[in-house]
Amino acid sequence: MSTNKGLALVNKDADGVSCAFRDDVLTGLAQDQKAIPARWLYDDAGSQLFEDITKIPEYYPTRAETQILSTRSTEFAEHIGPDRAVVEFGSGSSVKTPLLLEAITPAAYVPLDISGDFLRASAAALSQKFPDVPVYPVEADFMRQVQLPAEVADMPKLGFFPGSTIGNMVARTSVDLLRTMRATLGAEAQLLIGMDLIKDSAVLKAAYDDAGGVTAQFNLNLMRRINRELDGDIPVDALEHRADWNDEYARIEMHLVAQRDVAFSVCGTTFTMKQGETIHTENSHKFDRRTSQTLLLAGGWTPVQRWLDDEQRFSLILAKATVPRSAP
Repeated sequence: MSTNKGLALVNKDADGVSCAFRDDVLTGLAQDQKAIPARWLYDDAGSQLFEDITKIPEYYPTRAETQILSTRSTEFAEHIGPDRAVVEFGSGSSVKTPLLLEAITPAAYVPLDISGDFLRASAAALSQKFPDVPVYPVEADFMRQVQLPAEVADMPKLGFFPGSTIGNMVARTSVDLLRTMRATLGAEAQLLIGMDLIKDSAVLKAAYDDAGGVTAQFNLNLMRRINRELDGDIPVDALEHRADWNDEYARIEMHLVAQRDVAFSVCGTTFTMKQGETIHTENSHKFDRRTSQTLLLAGGWTPVQRWLDDEQRFSLILAKATVPRSAP
């Protein structure tokens, strides 16, 4: 029997606005290099736009990761085993999740997402597809430790973090998140995580600046969200989406570039941008074997298995919670 009762853990003010969203926006816009954390791209409209992005020809990661999940099910079952509670961080529409659940015979599924309505709709759809798997959606900011539902407290856990979302963060934040995931999941947990691979920069830039402009609308939607939820008056038509490859940091950077001098307010605070100034909205770091291993080890996870798609564009890595040691 499945349940779709959501557990809301996002701190909101009296107007229903996420306090963390407001604080991150005001802090980020006040910096010399304006920047807003990428997680705020994913309101309901942004989540739907991202689902649209996964279907465009230039965006290869979803197809590559889906191929791995589709063709390595026997290996997943062997390495993960049955009867784990699958905890998906930033579940979105959970389009890849059925492939994993079909492979490993889970005891329960716990999707975590900051976009509550989108989360609950996706959880309901997945419950219909897997009527024998209990589903416990949790509305939460998974960047902080999350208290999981009591129903799964005693179950062994498998964290699922597909899509290379870990690449959206700088190394310090990625390590902090991996440690937070370990605290959320417990000492005996496993983690199945997607990491995109370094490749030709032209392929990467096209994936984040598609010819149809879907990614541009995804990026600009963040400004519309700020205007709607934080009493902003940002002139969205004065901003233009840009995606660049930064080879020094091995990452794609998404920016919104001012096409003219602008002034605007958010929550009563005034900000200005000169023509050519940018708001940095997302990083997407790319990895090789060594950097992915180092990142996971720093975050408290020991890699045990790595899978690549046929064209070696994307990796899925299975890791186990590292047992703390007092010395090497």
